[in-house]
Amino acid sequence: MLKLPAELTIAIVDECKSNFIKAVEEQDLIIIDDSEVVRIDTIGIQMLIAVVTYIAAQNKELQWQSTSPVIQESIKLLGINEPILNQYLVMS
Repeated sequence: MLKLPAELTIAIVDECKSNFIKAVEEQDLIIIDDSEVVRIDTIGIQMLIAVVTYIAAQNKELQWQSTSPVIQESIKLLGINEPILNQYLVMS
């Protein structure tokens, strides 16, 4: 399981990206837990899109029940409409 940090910002995106790549290389099922995310910036959102795309390209399975309202609100505010990301988000 990949637990996203409380703050998914430019300061730690590289570290998170490395963790995601390692998990995708080692597992066929990737589970994302975003329950602790309280702050995310545009770079963090871009990283999530890149990670979901990478997982799909590697023919791996992703289970992600988005529970962080911060992620959902940021995506709405940025006007992002990425079908590959939207399929995992529970937008209210």
